[in-house]
Amino acid sequence: MRNFLYPKKPSGKLYTYRKWLSYTLLIFLFACPFLKFRGEQWVLLNFIERKFVFFGLIFSPQDFYLFALAMLIFVIFIVCFTVVLGRLWCGWACPQTIFMEMVFRRIEYWIEGDAVKQKKLDAQPWGIDKILKKTIKHFLFLCISFIISNTFLAYLIGSDNLRKIIFEPLALHVSGFTSIWFFTFVFYGVFAYLREAVCTVICPYGRLQGVLLDKQSLVVAYDVNRGEPRGYIQKNNLNRPQGDCVDCGLCVQVCPTGIDIRKGTQLECVNCTACIDACDAVMLKINKPQRLIGFYNQDFIETRKTYKVGLKVYAYAATLLMALIIFSSLIYKREIIQTTVLRASGTLFQERPGDQISNLYNAELINKTNKNLSFEFKSNDPLNKIEFVQQTHSLPAEGTVHLTFFLLRQKSKITKYKTDVSFEIWVEGKILSRATTSFFAQAANN
Repeated sequence: MRNFLYPKKPSGKLYTYRKWLSYTLLIFLFACPFLKFRGEQWVLLNFIERKFVFFGLIFSPQDFYLFALAMLIFVIFIVCFTVVLGRLWCGWACPQTIFMEMVFRRIEYWIEGDAVKQKKLDAQPWGIDKILKKTIKHFLFLCISFIISNTFLAYLIGSDNLRKIIFEPLALHVSGFTSIWFFTFVFYGVFAYLREAVCTVICPYGRLQGVLLDKQSLVVAYDVNRGEPRGYIQKNNLNRPQGDCVDCGLCVQVCPTGIDIRKGTQLECVNCTACIDACDAVMLKINKPQRLIGFYNQDFIETRKTYKVGLKVYAYAATLLMALIIFSSLIYKREIIQTTVLRASGTLFQERPGDQISNLYNAELINKTNKNLSFEFKSNDPLNKIEFVQQTHSLPAEGTVHLTFFLLRQKSKITKYKTDVSFEIWVEGKILSRATTSFFAQAANN
């Protein structure tokens, strides 16, 4: 039997910051697949057609090394972020938390009320009021899950293909229509049933932080030295030793994963900071300093040492910076036309009239843009001559063309059996790609 949590509706300064950050990220998330730049949607992750687009840059299967490097950079960033700020990513930027706490949970508060009213509603027998509220809530959950599903597919198959599924006859897009409803029910199950179990049980990141965190990591923590011994305020016994914690339990009541932060750092904690806001509100009421619960590292709590960035953080940051520099340089040098020239297998050089020697080559040109291009294939040495067996001057958008040609060179200019030759791809007066291969011939002095 699933035991659902009933977290109290949070409020406070940090919650307000988190709310506006969440709304900004949600707008960005829903806008990326439907806004276009240079004729392509902002972000596309089409694994089926092996096409990836990030803000105007199109990455083909030949650019997989860039995609792999980008994923590596993201992992290093998460590791570095976790070492410094714990699981703050989970509470402030993870889509699961944002949708659960800022969309679905707020709808629940709006329809069923705060935690006490929700418990009361679930405990009472089925009647018109309960049926009406539950029906409205789950209908809205299903509608939002449907919207999320469509957005998710827009990232995977493209917004243009999604529009075809929506507006064209169903018989033409049975698989697409089935996918939309499949993911709709998946998201509905996640946010209506699984909820915090995704963070505490399914997601491996919580267990990863146990390996990454050290005593220097800033996490949401309870200042045990200041708070203990906890207890209710007693006006008749003011001389009794007592910490600042009044044991009100609000930090537990607002926690979306149902933990008690006063028991120390736990893998279920997503650093959402709801407990900080709840505790600060109590401290204000009893005229005590705020941040009994706050962002602290273990060294501060144990020895009151001020926070210092550790050597491990600098090592991660240096690794991240190096990876970013390498990635940026590869992006800068990336050619929008990838050219590969290879000698035809099983062929030797041929002697031609007029003291010329030729080699046969096959060339492949890959267009990494979404535009048709007219190109010229040339040798970078004007003394060399190209005779095409198979030729074209048109390179289709995101397409490939193959060329077959002979390269002719003057025998008197050849001094070695194997020499390098280079070719250039000219588009509108600019060189967009270069390729180098080998030329074999009997040297003139032999």
